Amino acid sequence: MTSATTKTFPIDLGAFKPLSLDPGSPKLTADQKTQLEQNIQLCRDAIVFFTATAAAKGLGGHTGGPYDIVPEVLIADGFMRGTDRVVKQYYDEAGHRVAIQYLMSVLNGHMPAEKLAEYREGHSHLPGHPELDYTPGVGFSSGRLGHMWPAVNGVALGNPEKSVFCFGSDGSQMEGNDAEAARFAVAKNLNVKIIVDDNDVTIAGHPSKYLPGYSVAKTLEGHGLKILEGHGEDLDDLYTRMCDAVNTPGPVALINKRPMAPDIKGLEGSPHGHDVIKVDTAIAYLEARGHQAATDYLKAIEKPSHPVTYRGVDMDSQGSNRNVFGQAVADQLDKMSLEDRTDKVKVIDSDLEGSCGMNHIRERHPEVYEHSGIMERGNYSACAGFGSEEGKQGIFGTFSAFLEMVISEITMARLNKSNVLAHFSHAGVDDMADNTCHFGLNNMFAANGIEDFDDTRLFFPADQHQMHAVIAEIFHKPGQRFVFSTRSKCPDVLDANGKTLFADDNYKFEIGKDEVIREGTAGYIVTFGETLYRALDAVEQLKEQGIDVGLINKPTLNVIDEDMMQKIGKAPFVLVAEAFNKDTGLGSRFGTWLLERGFSPKYKHIGTTKEGCGGLWEQMVHQGLDPDGIIKTVKTLV
Repeated sequence: MTSATTKTFPIDLGAFKPLSLDPGSPKLTADQKTQLEQNIQLCRDAIVFFTATAAAKGLGGHTGGPYDIVPEVLIADGFMRGTDRVVKQYYDEAGHRVAIQYLMSVLNGHMPAEKLAEYREGHSHLPGHPELDYTPGVGFSSGRLGHMWPAVNGVALGNPEKSVFCFGSDGSQMEGNDAEAARFAVAKNLNVKIIVDDNDVTIAGHPSKYLPGYSVAKTLEGHGLKILEGHGEDLDDLYTRMCDAVNTPGPVALINKRPMAPDIKGLEGSPHGHDVIKVDTAIAYLEARGHQAATDYLKAIEKPSHPVTYRGVDMDSQGSNRNVFGQAVADQLDKMSLEDRTDKVKVIDSDLEGSCGMNHIRERHPEVYEHSGIMERGNYSACAGFGSEEGKQGIFGTFSAFLEMVISEITMARLNKSNVLAHFSHAGVDDMADNTCHFGLNNMFAANGIEDFDDTRLFFPADQHQMHAVIAEIFHKPGQRFVFSTRSKCPDVLDANGKTLFADDNYKFEIGKDEVIREGTAGYIVTFGETLYRALDAVEQLKEQGIDVGLINKPTLNVIDEDMMQKIGKAPFVLVAEAFNKDTGLGSRFGTWLLERGFSPKYKHIGTTKEGCGGLWEQMVHQGLDPDGIIKTVKTLV
């Protein structure tokens, strides 16, 4: 892998000439416009290059969003340099546009340019979303869409004489938080200036097609904001509108129309622009721009590998459970008649179909599929409303980090005895270059019903075969069923004889039943999901060392298996290992369950306790949840 710390950044950022701009002068001079145009092109070229370094390393990322908003960010930067009328912060509520934050950090002298080529690497301090006090020059944390404007309202309250810029998007404006923030800003006449990149692109498509009637400008106008709409690539008009916004007391929304990733051949106007640019596309763009050194740099990057093998699993057979979920649901729909499917099932996507496997359902059964926007609360409740009739169910999917956003909706669905099959992918921390804000840690919050009538169930399958088995068993069950999966692939789990455990003809998933993966006399590790295969490797190593540890899989997270509690409660120790938040996960309950039954083995619990370190596989090691970390903990108990 090419090391950014030992190579010169191949695009000369020294050519950037910062501008000091006065919003009291609403027209650019010819010299100012020329320099602004040069600065914009330089910054866009740099963003294409260093985001592509992450693509070359298999780290993912986002190119189009930060590329889009360079003009408005640089004009805002000019105001910050040229006047004291603007709060000096580039608040952005589309956190995946972090590349522009890192570039501005370099241009403002907080980091060397060479650092940018470590974008999204593990331990580089350049994660996929901005994090306060983690990256030099980044002054806020912004993880989830639509969460920044309400906070910016508070900043405006604290700085009543200054304007506060908040960079948004047509996607972030779909979130209900922004509607509340808009009403508050108007009611209090706050000096917030919302700069919306209205490019008609989100991850899974074009809002104009899947949300016909949705208009950012009309929505915000309806809330009472002054609207200044224009084309984001028209610098004269953009500059005049931004001056007008600063010169206008109270909240103003600038709606900047542009295609996603303008002037990038192969990406312009495409949802693919939301993701990281492909290396070949970046090379073609940079070559056309005359950046031969940058293209040579990209061509020299070797994709790093993580050549770790794990005992007890089939490393040659790995499945992506977040995709398998959709395939398994589609398999169940195959068994229903067309009439039954359309009458009894409704699938509502929240713009993450490819990340949650919902695309497989859409492709195979479009008759039950509703493509919706970035509106998790409303979409979950719509699923629950559809599933409030006996025999019907709504199917919902999003990231596990966003489960915290729908807790109230889950409670209301429970009170209405609704049937919802919900898939929350990207659970835990594994493979999460987006880092702390996107960790799926507090999933046990979903199990918050009153015991005497709660049929909510939480499931975390360990591999692709168990995912199929879980869906087959729970698909037609009533109530709310939450299925979790990781961003990473998981290898097939093997039994003690080397046979694929969950694909065995004799295996049948039972709700609430814990599973013995390996027997042991020294004590038991209890785990689930992607931590299972790591714990299995630890168990096999410990057995080789003469420490006979057993392993229990708990695929149903919130149901107590009384028979298993009797078994492991009498063991010398019990260790719960999980990637959920240590304070709210399974282990925070499991010790109490043991004590309530009169058992008192040595007990320990490990989970996620640290902010993320970026990267992919590095996250589990960072949390002490790799085999070595688990072994180390076990040895404190024996």
